[in-house]
Order: sequence, then C-alpha cells, then structure tokens
Amino acid sequence: MKLTAKARYAVTAMADLAAVSAQEPVALSEISVRQNISIAFLEQLFRKLKASNLVNSQRGAGGGYTLSLSPDQIRISDIVRAVDEPIRTTACHPGETIGCHGTSVRCLTHDLWDELGRHIDVFLGTVTLQDVISKRVLGRAMISHPADEQERDGELVS
Repeated sequence: MKLTAKARYAVTAMADLAAVSAQEPVALSEISVRQNISIAFLEQLFRKLKASNLVNSQRGAGGGYTLSLSPDQIRISDIVRAVDEPIRTTACHPGETIGCHGTSVRCLTHDLWDELGRHIDVFLGTVTLQDVISKRVLGRAMISHPADEQERDGELVS
C-alpha cells in the first residue's frame, strides 16, 4: 500500500494553512519553510486544490492562499482526491483484465487488500482538517495483539 507524496504533502500543507490562518492569506513560501516542502511542488498541489475549490488565492503583496471552507468542512479524502491520488492497495487496476501478477488471475489476497483500500477511504472521509489540527486523530491505533497478551493468575491481560 502506498500513500503518495502528493497526497501526504497536500494534506500537510492544508493542515498548515488551517492551523495558521483564519482569514489572512498565507504565502506558499511560508508553508514551504514550516513544512520543508519545495515551493515548486506546493504550487503544483495548490493549483489542483484551487481547481477543486478547497482553497482561494489572492494575488499581489500580502497575497497567498486561504481555505475556501472552514477546516471542519474539509475532509482529508477531499484533499487526497483533489490532487488526483487514489490510495491503491492492490497491484492491479480496477476494471482491467490483467490481474495482480500480470496474468488474468487475481492474487489470492486481492479481496483483502481491496477491502483495506475501501476502509482507508471511509476513514479519510470521516477525518477533517479540524480533527487534524485539533489533534483529535490518535497517532497510534490502540490494538491488542494476541502475542502481546500475558496470562496473570489464570486470566488473560493485555
């Protein structure tokens, strides 16, 4: 599974914009310095974000970009789609006759990875920029693995 640099940097830049600006335009050069993303790359991303009506631009001195909607109205999936970067979890392409291994047959685990892709899309559709900048998205999923569990006094504990 691969989340492309375009998608990751677009989300990062939009989160930066949401975190620092209520209404004042923010120059891409400022985002570039704070997030260590090249200005040329940001320009490419922001053209797509503007075309998708996620940001507004203002030219001239004091110009830059603002969000076109409030951070709680912009979903992370909207940003990923705006930069044309679907998250692919399978090696094959939907609708093609060539399967995962370059033959006409899908790999044994195709449906597992395809379903994972759908779960990622659903998850990103539930997370907003506001969630990200308010730190409402946990950094680690709290999942107990069987190998992590220990038996204590006849009871299983994590």
